[in-house]
Amino acid sequence: MQRPESYFIAEGLFTLSGSEPHLIGGHCKTCGRYFFPKFSTLHSPQCKLNDVEEVLLSRKGKLLSYTILYSESPPPYRGPDPFAPYGIGLITLSEGINVVGILTGIPVEEIRTGTEYELVVEKLYTDESGKEVLTWKFKPAS
Repeated sequence: MQRPESYFIAEGLFTLSGSEPHLIGGHCKTCGRYFFPKFSTLHSPQCKLNDVEEVLLSRKGKLLSYTILYSESPPPYRGPDPFAPYGIGLITLSEGINVVGILTGIPVEEIRTGTEYELVVEKLYTDESGKEVLTWKFKPAS
């Protein structure tokens, strides 16, 4: 079966190039800080825009905190389709930054802080033309 046409929820946030997905972050060569998304250039007043390089962030991290969504968010946000309760987690990456993402591949009652998660790219919803809209999520690491 052929996969339906798809596109990213937003360009420049993550990539599927290579064998594994990665979030696209920034690294400041002046202060050494990492950040996500990469165009988060106001990280420090003493640093310059041209000091920022694009980097692929680590794929795994620990779940620091989470919340469970038991009802659909109001428009304009479009969440997972079809809707079922899901977790939103704050993942600490090895670069020392925290990234928020939808938690997938685990029943909400089994989500626990301190566990390791890894980045995946999955369907968020299907748009009006039948194309899948893809986003980054985090699933329990294998």
